[in-house]
Amino acid sequence: MSDTPLDLLAVAAHPDDAELTCGGTLARAAEQGYRTGILDLTRGEMASRGSPEIRAEEADRAAAALGVAVRANAGLPDARLENSQEARRVVVAHLRRLSPATVILPYPRGRHPDHRIASELARDACFLAGLRRYDGGPARRPEKVLYAMAYREDAVKPTFVVPLTEAQFEHKIEAARCYASQFEGSTAAGEIFPTGQSLIERIETASRHYGSLIRAAHGEPFHTDETMRVEDVMALGVRSL
Repeated sequence: MSDTPLDLLAVAAHPDDAELTCGGTLARAAEQGYRTGILDLTRGEMASRGSPEIRAEEADRAAAALGVAVRANAGLPDARLENSQEARRVVVAHLRRLSPATVILPYPRGRHPDHRIASELARDACFLAGLRRYDGGPARRPEKVLYAMAYREDAVKPTFVVPLTEAQFEHKIEAARCYASQFEGSTAAGEIFPTGQSLIERIETASRHYGSLIRAAHGEPFHTDETMRVEDVMALGVRSL
């Protein structure tokens, strides 16, 4: 595995989470020439369907569909994630090796406890990775932390939405379809509540909704804690009236 620093890394609790929440953004970034990656914190071994071995194979195929350069797994316990000193050390080691400039984390609230804890754990690890004396260094801290907001019913208005072309959205769908053990015949997954539609139709409905917020065909929403800086107000996108 190459130790070339990543431009963008999505950190997720389980294999398939990143595909659903920010797969299109990963595909878009790879298409733009950025080096992208996914760090799954667990193997998803507590899932009711499939097995960790099958899911690992599906994850590799999904990463290829998104053009992801690196996919890693922290091997932390599924359904028993903790923001503990031991877990932080594991995640810090991965962050220092992958050295991403920007990370995408799960939204800080979630129906599945692992999603909420993964967000807090990864956020803390991002900070600790920049402490030279923490666990032997080297100090490598991401410059930007983004929170994926897709499918949230309790979230604030997105800070921004990444537009997706039809082709980029299809890469996201292709990646989701790789998880046949989890999604075939499903109408819900993770934070996606059922509506009577198939899961793929539900993903498309949400994608078109987020896209509509920025007058695009598809989109994926994100939140940042910090206020975004604008250099040129005349270059702002999305018409107001």
